[in-house]
Amino acid sequence: MRAAVAGVAGSWSAGLAALLAVMLSAAPAPAQSGGGHGSHGGHGAASDAQRGGPSPSPSGAAVYFIALRDGAIVPPRFTVHFGLTGMGVAPAGSDRENSGHHHLLIDTELPPLDQPIPNDFQHLHYGAGQTEAEVTLPPGEHTLQLVLGDKDHVPHSPPVMSPRIRVTVVEGAGAVAAAPAPPPAAPAAAKTRHPSPPDAKVYFVYPKGGAYVSRNPVIRFGLINMGVAPAGIAKPNTGHHHLLIDTPLPPLDQPIPNDFQHLHFGTGQTEAKVTLPLGRHTLRLLLADEDHVPHDPPVYSEEITVTVTKSGRRPRSASRWRYR
Repeated sequence: MRAAVAGVAGSWSAGLAALLAVMLSAAPAPAQSGGGHGSHGGHGAASDAQRGGPSPSPSGAAVYFIALRDGAIVPPRFTVHFGLTGMGVAPAGSDRENSGHHHLLIDTELPPLDQPIPNDFQHLHYGAGQTEAEVTLPPGEHTLQLVLGDKDHVPHSPPVMSPRIRVTVVEGAGAVAAAPAPPPAAPAAAKTRHPSPPDAKVYFVYPKGGAYVSRNPVIRFGLINMGVAPAGIAKPNTGHHHLLIDTPLPPLDQPIPNDFQHLHFGTGQTEAKVTLPLGRHTLRLLLADEDHVPHDPPVYSEEITVTVTKSGRRPRSASRWRYR
């Protein structure tokens, strides 16, 4: 499944690109980790001192970028193809041996390797088992790195990660070469959506509509008349949360996109720390089944508006102290 970052109005995308450009240029780019130009990562990419979580990875496992080399020049919107050897891909929540799912790190250092990988603008999760994703980046130089996570989004032990590569985004650059196309498959039958029980409701415990919040608020999810189950686990009257940021509802009979504006919480989280730029933002919760498809009828919250300020508090004067 492709994760479409640019499926919203152009004005929002341009604004986000500008914000990202400011945020990412404010700090020096991280130093490139070892591994060479476009080489396979894996156990060799981690020092002996780096240990992951409780899920073991087999010897020789490696994750790498397909058709994307260190130093590549790419357009603002391009497709990243993920390669994996020695292990299989499985959705978040699936406790399958020698498997995991991909995470793409953008312009950031490695997170703690024995903890769940963060879920924000710089740590993109592909918990539905995707092996490619469409991303959008502002012009300039960026670093990219792949890290495999287990059913709980925790890196394996030893960690399976690619070398960090650098790409330069240039308007009008040619598209990244695509991976070889698989043979055509027969059209898949339409998925039958899981029913939701009467009076099921998802809502924000925190924040409430109109709140002022910091740039890294903890969003708490509430759910009535249904239970929470991780992605990949099919149980009646259950689902997991998705947070929609500054975007309308997606098609409700298809898997929810996985990008900057559609955050997936496929391990069954009921709260999450997110990163938001300064300014006003809309938030909405949407529940989905084991395959990230909304229920029938869909269970989603009212859309709320929050304002992000540096202090996390209401400014003393909206005109003079905007977003302080």
